[in-house]
Amino acid sequence: MMKKYHMGAFAFTIAALSTSLFTITAFAASADDWSKRSIYQLVTDRFALGNGSRPSCSTNEKKYCGGNWQGIISQLDYIQEMGFDAIWISPVVENVEGTPSSGDAYHGYWAQDITSLNAHFGNPDDLKNLSSALHERGMYLMVDVVVNHLVAIPTNPSGVWPETFNYSLLQPFGGSDSFHPQCFISDYSNQTNVEQCWLGDANIPLLDIDTENSTVVDIMYNWIKNIVSDYDIDGLRVDTVKHVRQDFWPDFALNAGVYTIGEVFIGNVSYVAPYTRGLDSVLDYPTYFAVYNAFNNGTSGNMSAIADVVTQAQYEYNHGTFYVGSFVENQDNPRLQSTVSDQSIVKNFITWPFINDGIPILYYGQEQGYQGGNDPANREALWLSGFSIDNKPLLTHVKSLNSARKQAISYNSSFLTTKASFIPQSSISTLAISKPPMLTLLSNGGNSSNATWNIPSSTGLYGGNKTLVDVLTCDTVTTGSDGSLNLTASNGLPKVLMPSEAFNGSGSLCTIGAESPSSLPVKSNGSFRTVVHAGVEILAAVMWASLIAFVPGTMLL
Repeated sequence: MMKKYHMGAFAFTIAALSTSLFTITAFAASADDWSKRSIYQLVTDRFALGNGSRPSCSTNEKKYCGGNWQGIISQLDYIQEMGFDAIWISPVVENVEGTPSSGDAYHGYWAQDITSLNAHFGNPDDLKNLSSALHERGMYLMVDVVVNHLVAIPTNPSGVWPETFNYSLLQPFGGSDSFHPQCFISDYSNQTNVEQCWLGDANIPLLDIDTENSTVVDIMYNWIKNIVSDYDIDGLRVDTVKHVRQDFWPDFALNAGVYTIGEVFIGNVSYVAPYTRGLDSVLDYPTYFAVYNAFNNGTSGNMSAIADVVTQAQYEYNHGTFYVGSFVENQDNPRLQSTVSDQSIVKNFITWPFINDGIPILYYGQEQGYQGGNDPANREALWLSGFSIDNKPLLTHVKSLNSARKQAISYNSSFLTTKASFIPQSSISTLAISKPPMLTLLSNGGNSSNATWNIPSSTGLYGGNKTLVDVLTCDTVTTGSDGSLNLTASNGLPKVLMPSEAFNGSGSLCTIGAESPSSLPVKSNGSFRTVVHAGVEILAAVMWASLIAFVPGTMLL
């Protein structure tokens, strides 16, 4: 029993103080905190093995290949050296087993028991150790979660609906009344059909959880609160958001208590926008489709369409596009290099997430030049790359982009809250994006391109004879006497320009990222996390402060 100290009418317990303190030191990361971050997304089963082995892994077989949470811990240096300060991992809960016709649930999206962890990835201590290892480095942990459905294999498959299932396996529910009646989605123009019928097929039916059932709702809200708390999670990526009623999400996000970003897999800004009022934000699929189409079709790709979509999203999304997840590849979409080999185009493409309003997300393997097409080909084993950092132009490119974004945040206190704007160009094959202090120039013509950009003095971006540094090459350019700028692409490569004074006056890229991530203070911006020994010191300080505040005349001895 915790000892109580009585001082006249005032009494308190050390337990209460310590509980209060660590509630503060583990304060949840907000959307504002996350906006300063850049995220490395990985498929847990395909990233790294804790024992250091590098087995063969055929994506076509759709089998578990052995990646686990200990493996992620072992390669955090690799991630952090690229400049990432957050990771997004696969769903962590127990998935269905024994699905030979459809492959294994190595991806984590076929949950069967959300009260248990996926043993293929590790045990509870392994997940806690991953969270701790990240926080010791000042990094955040984002976990993928699925709310819409669980998965069960028909007990006696007949191919004729309705099938029968062993609902006792579906925990913590265990009964058919926790799920919507059997029906596969047949009409995506009917939102009720989208929300209450099932995804999947007869081989792998995704049983749609009845989020109109108040008991089920309470279970889900308590579950998300507990899993975030138990594993000290900083943010959630939420799967299949559009398949759950919109008014479910605000209280889900409230119970989670951390940054929530939802997947609404559609290219329509107006359809996506309402979900930004229930969750903190969304993965910006509308912009993704515009970007992918612009770079996947050579010079016939319309770069100006990107500006149109972003401008609409800035207006319609709650909080604009400041909290969206900005990405160009992920586990559900083909890698650009499955169809495009021109490395100048690839570099332009990869540049996009780092220079616009959103939170940059890089899908693992992009930095290594992976070329997988549609699922499952785009879920390659990263260990087969050897985690090489030498002679990897795309990895160097990503590292420079991360460094530049951090420098922009440091130099301009309003960088994160300033909307990106687009400077009209004469060609649909070029794009000029201003987000001070960054000016980014993109094109889709490839390595033989002689694309040009014109930044007129009327934009008011720069004064005359201003020196700008291209953070990707360290080359400098100077504006005209009237502040205008006219540039031609070098081998079709992108340009990310910043004023020389943003680099402490040196005008050199070498000053960007001069401190390696490992040399930076162990701190999690906005979350008030500290390393253990610091936490103990703060605990002692708070206890003494409490004595002084509540007991007049108390003196430090």
